[in-house]
Parts: sequence; C-alpha cells; structure tokens
Amino acid sequence: MLNVSHLRKEYDRVVAVDDVSLTVKRGEIFGLLGPNGAGKTTTIRTVLNVIQPDAGTITFDGKHFSPEMWNIIGYLPEERGLYRKSKIANTILYFASLKGLSESEARPRVSYWLERFGLKDAGHRKVEELSKGNQQKVQLICSILHKPQLLILDEPFSGLDPVNQILLKDILMELRQQDVAIVFSTHQMEQVEKMCDTICLINKGRIVLQGLLRDVKKQYGTNSIRLEFEGDGAFLKLLPIVKRADVYQNYAELELVDVTQSRELMASLDGRLNLRKFEMVEPSLQSIFINVVGMPESLEQLNPPPVAKAAQPMAPEVKKAFISFLMGILLMLGFTVVEALKEDPNWIGPLVITAAVAFSGFRFLKIKSDSERKGRESGKGGER
Repeated sequence: MLNVSHLRKEYDRVVAVDDVSLTVKRGEIFGLLGPNGAGKTTTIRTVLNVIQPDAGTITFDGKHFSPEMWNIIGYLPEERGLYRKSKIANTILYFASLKGLSESEARPRVSYWLERFGLKDAGHRKVEELSKGNQQKVQLICSILHKPQLLILDEPFSGLDPVNQILLKDILMELRQQDVAIVFSTHQMEQVEKMCDTICLINKGRIVLQGLLRDVKKQYGTNSIRLEFEGDGAFLKLLPIVKRADVYQNYAELELVDVTQSRELMASLDGRLNLRKFEMVEPSLQSIFINVVGMPESLEQLNPPPVAKAAQPMAPEVKKAFISFLMGILLMLGFTVVEALKEDPNWIGPLVITAAVAFSGFRFLKIKSDSERKGRESGKGGER
C-alpha cells in the first residue's frame, strides 16, 4: 500500500529525517515510534504531501501522490483541528465533503459513528462544549468517515479514558480486518504491543529499529525479569547483576547482565521484599525503546542556561542624565565635607543639594526605564 524509500528532509542545516525507508501493507497496523523530536511528524507530513522531501520517493500501490489520493487517506493530527464554534454534525459533514462525500452519503455515516462513540445526542452541540476526550472522538470520526484505504493516526489515544481507549482499539482492529493500512504513531508502548504488527523506531531522524514486533522482541532475548512485590524496591537499581531497572511502587522490570543470574537475584530479594510474582519474560517494548533510544538528557542539557548578553551601550539621553546624577553626588559630598570641617556648620546648603541630587536620580531612572521600554517595543516590531 504505502512505500517510503530513502526519505530525507532538512531544515536550515538540521536534518529532521535522514534516509528513512518503510513499507506499510494493507490489513497491517504499523507502529511509527520515537522520542519527541525524532522526526515522526515530519515523516507523516511528507507522506501526506503537506511538505516536500529533499530526497526519496513515496508511492501508494506503486503510484506517486496525486490530488485524488486525498480521498483514500484518513489523517488524525496530534493537534486539535476543529472549528470550535461549529456544531459537531456540521463539522463532520464539512470534513466529509472535503473527501468527496455528498451530504446524502455522509449523514447516515455521521449518525452511525456518533452513536458508536457515545455521542448520539451531541450532534447539535458546539465543538467547544465538548471535553477534550470527546473532541478527540469527533476528530477520529472525521478521519475514518470516508472509509480510507490508508489511515494515519498521530497520538490517537490522547485525551481518551480507558473505556474509550478500548473502544478505539476495537474499531482499529475492525478496520484492519477490512484491509485498511494503518500507521499508528504514539508514545503509549502498551497500546503498540497490543495492536501493532510491525514497528519502526526513529531517533534523531534515522531508523534505529524496524521489523515485525514479535521478531524485535525475540532479538532482545528473554533476560528480563518481571517482579510484583510489597516493600521498597529502590535497591534493585543498585544490584551489580542488574543491567537496567524500571522500578515502580509495587512493580519492577529488570534486565540482567546475564540471564543465568536469576537465582542470584532471587537470593538477593530474600528478606527485603514481600514477593508476589517473579517471572522471566520477553522485554517489554517500553524497555526496548529505552534501551535503544537511551534515557533523556539532563534538564541542564535540554535547557542550557541562557548566555549572558553583552552590555548594551547607553542611549545618549540616558548617558546625559547619568552624568548629571553622578556630578550631583560628587557636589553633594564636597559641600557636606566642607561644612563638616567648619566650627559652626550650616547644613541648609547640603540639604538643598541632596534634594536636587535625589530629583536627578529619579529623573535618570525614569529616562533609563523609558529608553529600555522603547528598545523592547522596537525589538518586537522587528520580530514580526
């Protein structure tokens, strides 16, 4: 159905997608995975012909993209894309018309899918009146109403509660049985494990892992131990025989340095945890994901401290006010010292000068503040 070959896309010398090739068959759920910023969305937008690749080819059943192909593709973006003031039924009908459906064809389908998603009596309501989860349902209906042959879903479970996640899973499995090719991009690894036939893991624009899900899991062996327990399992991360540990409140998944050390692990737990389950399993997709991609960088690396800007030269009017203020201070100090040395000092002069210096200081600060404000406004105007 979909064939992507040696895809590349570059933005201002940043390579977003680098030599990505993948194939999605009819009747297959294909998991497109990767950390934030890996290049998944760029790949999807290139497949959809929203942006043009710098290199590579994309074909649908051996044919290059043409405007007519919009009507065989369904797309659910990660971002909300609904008209908030529009009524729900009218919104879905509008999107159906963009896919070539007449109103008479679309209306029965709208009624069916609204009822299927538990929104039977909501068609007259405005989109903005719905919860985020129900808005997601409306977007899903818009993406599947025209019976696409290729369905691309970017974070489809976003905003859905567990009950509606099961409903969406059932619907996707039905579409799979109808020979629809489904590309499924998400961070929810447990959903991928339950649904996907094939996965492709992208990191920093390049494919780092690809293949049938069962083959990928076999590739990473069975040296994972799954524990369920009562107690504090924090020490599990420190055991020398443990290569990697995902530890939660009463659950842990461990990867051993050597699978033969499972007995040694069991002995190290004795007396420290109340163990409910100890089993050797294939590694979860989440643990494979972390193993391949690695843990995220530190916050300091992700958000480096801002580089201090070089001091800007004072504007002429600010500089003039500052010199006047500085001269006033020197004059005030001089008069104060002279009067202090007299046997019968007269403090009226220094007090008058002090008041004048205070006024000069206030004037300097106001001129400086006005100058900085004008500079910021000028900078914003330049950004536009």
